[in-house]
Amino acid sequence: MKSSRFRRRAGWLLIGLSLLLHLFTLYAYSRQPDELAAFTVIPIWAWGGVGLIFSIVAFWFLRAPLSLVVTGVWAMTILLGADEARVIANVGKSAPLPGPAGMAEGRRLLRVLTLNCNYFNYSGGSDPAADIRRWAPDVVLLQEALPQQVRHVADLLYQGEGDYRLYATNGIVTRWSIRREVNPQPGGLRVQQVTIRKPDGSEFEVVNLHLSSAATDLRLWRSDCWKTHRANRQVRLKELGIALSILTDTAPGKPVILGGDFNAPPSDPTHGLLKADFDDAFSSAGTGWGNTYQRRIPIHRIDQIHHSRHFKTIHCAAVTTRRSDHRMVVADLLPAP
Repeated sequence: MKSSRFRRRAGWLLIGLSLLLHLFTLYAYSRQPDELAAFTVIPIWAWGGVGLIFSIVAFWFLRAPLSLVVTGVWAMTILLGADEARVIANVGKSAPLPGPAGMAEGRRLLRVLTLNCNYFNYSGGSDPAADIRRWAPDVVLLQEALPQQVRHVADLLYQGEGDYRLYATNGIVTRWSIRREVNPQPGGLRVQQVTIRKPDGSEFEVVNLHLSSAATDLRLWRSDCWKTHRANRQVRLKELGIALSILTDTAPGKPVILGGDFNAPPSDPTHGLLKADFDDAFSSAGTGWGNTYQRRIPIHRIDQIHHSRHFKTIHCAAVTTRRSDHRMVVADLLPAP
């Protein structure tokens, strides 16, 4: 009798906790208030997993249909809210293949690759240039790279016939010529912008970003953890805002490719600054597991490629390299005719 009473109370308590967590999660991820940045930096499917455990254990205690309903609600929330599930909409899309990007709709594709190189220091020191060359990119965005490392990538890819620029710890490498370089004035801002000219005379802007490193404190029971994540998000919002302001002032209306290490997942409000004018290449045509950090067990898609509406994404994927703690992102873009 006592055991039966305990099971009922425990079951209803778990259902209540699961529902409360669900309501809080919906509010946090739909509204994304800065005050809850410490909560939303964790993938929604992680909180969904906790809620599912509560509801499943509650069903084991109660055998009540409400437990199954709550379980179903959590499953739908994860399916609709998780960035990782959005590739389901890209059924039928194909991943980029090693080698040149090829053609689509009778026009040559433009292949862009972005990689945080970790200063070639991952696993005791290793060179990712050979892994990059395997994809024959037209434009490469590098973060956490030293000047000699950027030059090395350019030389290996294009044997002296390409072009490259350095700024802070960022590097842009291309098989074509760089006509102009625009660098921000504020010190410490890891934002790089260049104008690339193709052999046919057409030009496009490239912006290489490495926004401030993410806060990693997950001690949610401490108030300073919440304050740290809030301030960290606001710094990245400011940095991206500056980069977009410079772009608007220096290249209004031009085709733009913008990518790099955002140190924030796609659900973060930082990316809201891009939605009006840019498309996320992986959301548009990505296939497979798109998360890029940490390489071994990637749980966040912080390395991304975006582009203005002058391009259309044909292929996109995150590609593993053993030479960095990040995965590379490779995107094939079709320029407008």
